[in-house]
Amino acid sequence: MRAREELNGWLFASPWLVGFVVFTLGPMMASLFLSLNKYTVGTSPEWVGLDNFARAILGKDDLFWPSLGRTVRYATVMVPIGITLSLLVAMLLNQPMRGKILFRTLFFLPSLTPVVASAVIWRWLYQPEFGAINWLLWELGIEGPKWLGSPDWALPSLMVIGLWGTVGGGTMIIFLAGLQGVPQELQDAAAIDGANAVQRFLHVTLPLITPTIFFNLVIGIIGALKVFAVSVVATGGGPNYATWFFNLHLYYNAFQYFEMGYASALAWIFFALVVTLTYLNVRWSSRWVYYEGEARK
Repeated sequence: MRAREELNGWLFASPWLVGFVVFTLGPMMASLFLSLNKYTVGTSPEWVGLDNFARAILGKDDLFWPSLGRTVRYATVMVPIGITLSLLVAMLLNQPMRGKILFRTLFFLPSLTPVVASAVIWRWLYQPEFGAINWLLWELGIEGPKWLGSPDWALPSLMVIGLWGTVGGGTMIIFLAGLQGVPQELQDAAAIDGANAVQRFLHVTLPLITPTIFFNLVIGIIGALKVFAVSVVATGGGPNYATWFFNLHLYYNAFQYFEMGYASALAWIFFALVVTLTYLNVRWSSRWVYYEGEARK
């Protein structure tokens, strides 16, 4: 009976296992092999060892470090602002008020908009001659910039698009769930002791939602580092490479220049970066994340 149960377990898990091996593990191993080869589509792989990695890291690729730095800068701005705004929105929508469900729906709708559609809409809003944003600025007597057409404004403009699509999305929903898990009796006890709203948030709510903050932090960093589609649609990486992100650089090497060997090396560098940052976050979390019922050292 036990052997039959074990066999049934493997049978039930087999579709996922087959899918993982065929569509995830297999391609990963293939890309690792190609990263050690000079390989262009239509040719045979030529073993070059670590030359592809050296080409990127040692500065032989003029766009590697700028694209990586630009991506990190984008994530450095987007993650803290996105988490903070999402938490503020979640706290607002967690209050007892009329039409709460309607407001939650309205805040969540932008996250359901496809990235391509969002980029097209915002391209029209940012249009320097007849766009709605510059028209409003003109009405106020202010000359608006070129936004996506300006090397100085293109990156901040993409950040606004990203925030518009993420602040009210999954991050907000997860914060809502975390806030609703805070026991009301603790809030009431703190209020009886004389704590005001700010003190109750800092000393009761915030410590109890630190696991939620940690989860959103890790997911937010990974999501910000993967920025790609909005840059392709809105700016194409321009102007003057101002929005040329790492994944865009990887994409062009793979599917425009067909240098699959070098693109595979870039993919593994990106993978190593994400894993390293996630590991550091997990190690750092032990200092500030509070899990209820866990003994504190």
